[in-house]
Amino acid sequence: MRSAITEFPIAVDGVTKRFGGGVLAVADLDLRVRAGEVFGFLGRNGAGKTTTMRMLVGLVRPTAGTIRVLGQPPGTPAALARIGALIETPAFYPHLSGLDNLLLAARYAGAPAGAARRALAEVGLTDRAGSRFRTYSLGMKQRLGVAAALLKDPDLLILDEPTNGLDPAGVAEMRELLRAIGQGGRTVLLSSHVLTEVEQICDRVAVIDAGRLVAEGAPGELRSALGTGAVIIDADPADRATACLRAHPAVQAVEPADGMLRVTVDPEHAAELNRALVNAGVDVRELRPVRHSLEEAFLELTGPSRPERTSPGAGPTLEEVR
Repeated sequence: MRSAITEFPIAVDGVTKRFGGGVLAVADLDLRVRAGEVFGFLGRNGAGKTTTMRMLVGLVRPTAGTIRVLGQPPGTPAALARIGALIETPAFYPHLSGLDNLLLAARYAGAPAGAARRALAEVGLTDRAGSRFRTYSLGMKQRLGVAAALLKDPDLLILDEPTNGLDPAGVAEMRELLRAIGQGGRTVLLSSHVLTEVEQICDRVAVIDAGRLVAEGAPGELRSALGTGAVIIDADPADRATACLRAHPAVQAVEPADGMLRVTVDPEHAAELNRALVNAGVDVRELRPVRHSLEEAFLELTGPSRPERTSPGAGPTLEEVR
């Protein structure tokens, strides 16, 4: 039976973190992660994601603001006993097997007997339990890192870029693993660059840019915030359809798109366009609004790529702070 947890296992209020030399990593961050959800934490390299995660587990102290993790200050024994974390690259002894590495980690963590084998089974590595860590593929190494985070059967799992460096097959395997973990009643905080995976896994997401929270909500809410602004129409004959659409007062542009027509128009006018086309003797086979992806929403929220260097006092470069 899982321990009783607060409504918000992660509560961050007005948190700022400055490093030496005035480097601003996180700026006045407010964040709420609800119990039992898989929460995506998104941002470019240097946005402050890893710094925030380090503060959540007590590895870094905030310069200002307050943090509560499972109702406790971060880094306290009461909080750490119920947290599993994988922050940056997992480190194991290369000459030891996956099982022996986990047995050693379980001993230091005070995890119960059998925890290592249970965690290996949960991440699908039972068949390779006796193989040395150095023989593992990158995806297997990442899964062993997740297994180490699961040793204490935690209420809260914090995972920093668990798909980093994986090939498409490895990303798919990790996606299925995280989806299964998220269905076990745990709260999961997940940072990632693979936005298509986040979109399939996460209940809600937050986007951080230059240390500041710029958006928070369900993936669909972030996509909807962009508006659609266009529809795709499959019509025949195409030339007559193009002329009809360009004559409509609500239409801003008509462009060919993969054998169909992309029409720049508010989708609320879709029914009007359909009637106009039918009245003009055009057969309409398909008419649908353009759906934005989470990646498009992310790029809209964070803006164009930033230069490698910032002006003095404006904060760190993208490579200096994660």
